[in-house]
Amino acid sequence: MAIKLEQLGYCYQKNSPFEKRALQDVTVAFEDGSYTAIIGHTGSGKSTLLQHLNALLLPTEGRITIFDREILAGEKQKKLKDIRKRVGIVFQFPEAQLFEETVLKDICFGPLNFGVSKEEAEQRAREVILEVGLSESILERSPFELSGGQMRRVAIAGVLAMEPEVLVLDEPTAGLDPSGRTEIMDMFYELHQRKGLTTILVTHSMEDAARYAEKIVLMKGGTVDQVGHPRDIFAEAEKLSELGLLVPEVVRFQHDFEKKFNVAFQKTCLNMEELLEEMARFLPRGGSAS
Repeated sequence: MAIKLEQLGYCYQKNSPFEKRALQDVTVAFEDGSYTAIIGHTGSGKSTLLQHLNALLLPTEGRITIFDREILAGEKQKKLKDIRKRVGIVFQFPEAQLFEETVLKDICFGPLNFGVSKEEAEQRAREVILEVGLSESILERSPFELSGGQMRRVAIAGVLAMEPEVLVLDEPTAGLDPSGRTEIMDMFYELHQRKGLTTILVTHSMEDAARYAEKIVLMKGGTVDQVGHPRDIFAEAEKLSELGLLVPEVVRFQHDFEKKFNVAFQKTCLNMEELLEEMARFLPRGGSAS
């Protein structure tokens, strides 16, 4: 098990007049090599939960186990560096964190901070720059001379250079156009599969959750409302609507088709291929639904 949360709770400014509860009784596990999407309306606790996954925040109630390290509420914690090396987080607009004078130095900063030699850090930089779809020649350029999309890839390369075993993605496509979003998400999925990463995606995009995740954690009011396969979660369109969430576009099209032609698909479709396959069952050779 990569990460396990048990009855986790968190209060901001605990025991003060400004105390605010963000998480309560959160119990969920993220298995090794799995791809999980965390969804929920704004204020549901997603961002606070995310910061517990590599001990940026420590629980005020319950416990969290990250690999072989157990973190209990109320206990002082030391030597959290190893956790933050093994669990990498790509925050929204990661390019805002670039600061070095060259791309090479920026990518090497993290590994060097974790005790990696300069030679190994530079070798990692040469490898990860290719993994994010950029050429090695860009390493000597200033990151601030690059396009916005290139800067984001450089920032992602900096996280990958630390060779994390768990990759947490916090709305990693924010601000990108549809084409750029697909490229970045496909890149992460290819890395997930090739490196056997445990990937945790925090997203408002139901399309991305349906396309990439094998498990969805639905947050509501600071706790876990539901955990399940995307097909099961998105089958409950009315429940999601009550939480202010939409089902993926392909699921909405399926529901409209079923209602218009008074038919029922065998499953909730998560992509266009599945949708066309199900529709074909109700379309005779003439091309109109029966």
